[in-house]
Amino acid sequence: MAVGEFKAGGRELSLLDHLISAAQAALTTIASTPAGTGRADPAQGLDAARLSDSDKRESVRLMRVNHVGEVCAQALYEGQALSGRDGRVRDAMIQAAAEEQDHLVWCENRLEELGGRRSFLNPLWYVGAFGMGALAGWMGDQWSLGFLKETEQQVEAHLDSHLDRLPNGDLRSRAVVQQMKEDEHGHAQAAKRAGAAELPWPVPALMRNVARVMTGTARWI
Repeated sequence: MAVGEFKAGGRELSLLDHLISAAQAALTTIASTPAGTGRADPAQGLDAARLSDSDKRESVRLMRVNHVGEVCAQALYEGQALSGRDGRVRDAMIQAAAEEQDHLVWCENRLEELGGRRSFLNPLWYVGAFGMGALAGWMGDQWSLGFLKETEQQVEAHLDSHLDRLPNGDLRSRAVVQQMKEDEHGHAQAAKRAGAAELPWPVPALMRNVARVMTGTARWI
């Protein structure tokens, strides 16, 4: 299946199945590294240029923020899948989460290459994002899809700003961020095609403010 293409399928899972799946996803995301879908890392084969100390520090900080964003994406989609009412929408959330796992793997790979680390607050980010996703799912499937679309649009804009801020010589990080940006755009368009509702104007503003707190903190902690 192409990235950003939502597809229903598979057997209907019980609430217990969903709870077990959500717990497994949380443990894997926070304490380990998900397998992803197996897509190739966009950084593979690119020149690992020698960066100055200041450029390397900036790349580490930006990629740590991106890694936190992908941790939150996993939590959001798992929360929405847990509380979603329509099996097709739940399948869409689970598929999107699987595709976002690739981003998590790529960001972690790049952090390790740069000698960086994950955010110490990843468990906190995960719990908060999971709660937001579950609330969005509880409000109804069209609102849940609307939340997904708005989230992905904001993430796409955030990644675009990172392309402006990453050192020009860090081709490997830039390739990862560029592919992530394209994937987020695909997810937003898929949610729109699936019938996403337009969120009331205060909600996107609140989401942006929460994201600023998260990104500002994740740069350092």
